[in-house]
Amino acid sequence: MRERKKRRTRQALSDAAVALFLEKGYDAVSVAEIAAAAEVSKPTLFRYFPAKEDLVLHRFADHEDEAARVVTAARAAGTAPLDALHAHLLSGLHRRDPVTGLCDDPDVLAFHRLLYGTPVLVARLPTYRRRSEAALAAALGGDPLEARLAAGQIVAVLRILAEENVDRIAGGATADALAEEAVAAAGRAFRTLREGLSY
Repeated sequence: MRERKKRRTRQALSDAAVALFLEKGYDAVSVAEIAAAAEVSKPTLFRYFPAKEDLVLHRFADHEDEAARVVTAARAAGTAPLDALHAHLLSGLHRRDPVTGLCDDPDVLAFHRLLYGTPVLVARLPTYRRRSEAALAAALGGDPLEARLAAGQIVAVLRILAEENVDRIAGGATADALAEEAVAAAGRAFRTLREGLSY
C-alpha cells in the first residue's frame, strides 16, 4: 500500500511538472512553482525526483529495464531473446504504445515536442539508455563483452525504430497510416540483428 501511494505521488508530481512545462516552457518553470502546483514542499519533491530533469525523464526510467524483463521472461518460457523482443515490439506497435513512437495521441505528441525540443533533457537521455543496455546485457548473460555488444545493438535498434516513427508522425503521418511500414521496418531491423550487418 505504501509503494502504491509513493507511485501515485510520484506520478502526480511528474504530471504537474509536465503540464507546467508544456504551458510555459521547461526553462520558464522553477522547481518551487512545480512544488506549489503539486501542493508539496521542495524537499518532498526532491525526495522523489533528485533533479528537475527527472520530472520528465522518469517516464523513460520506468521503461529502462523493459527489454531485460522481456528477455528474462522469455528465457523462462524457452523463447529466444530476439524472438521475444521482436514479438514485444510488434505488440507495442499494435497497441500504439508511446514507447514505440507509433502513437499520435495529442498528449504524447506534446510530450515528444517538450522532450526533444529541450536540450537539457535530450542531453540526459544517454544515461537512461546506458542503464537499459546494462540491464539487458545482464539478462542476456554469457560472455560479458558479447552481451554488452548485443545489448547495445538491440537498444539502438529499438531507439532508431521509435525515432523514425516519431519523426514521421511529427511530419504529419497518422499512426494508423504508418502502422504497416512500422511493422515492416521492425521485421527488417530484427532480421539484421539476427543475420548481421551487410557492410
